[in-house]
Amino acid sequence: MAGKKQKDDLGELSFEDSIKELTNIVSKIEQGQIPLQDSLQQYEKGMALIKHCRTILNKAEKRIEKITREEASEDEIPDKNK
Repeated sequence: MAGKKQKDDLGELSFEDSIKELTNIVSKIEQGQIPLQDSLQQYEKGMALIKHCRTILNKAEKRIEKITREEASEDEIPDKNK
């Protein structure tokens, strides 16, 4: 159940906030000043953040492709005013 809650919480984060959180997690783990169990939890959260960021980027890429296709199809339509 905790995994579902974490996933819901991540869904609210923007891409930029997710990257900041991921950077904080990496710093904590690299410093080695947290217990192993906490490191594992942070690692799991980091992996979830990476997945969330990839989802956001994939959506953005699809949106850009759609806009590009729409723009290209508009360019193919002859201008009747000319």
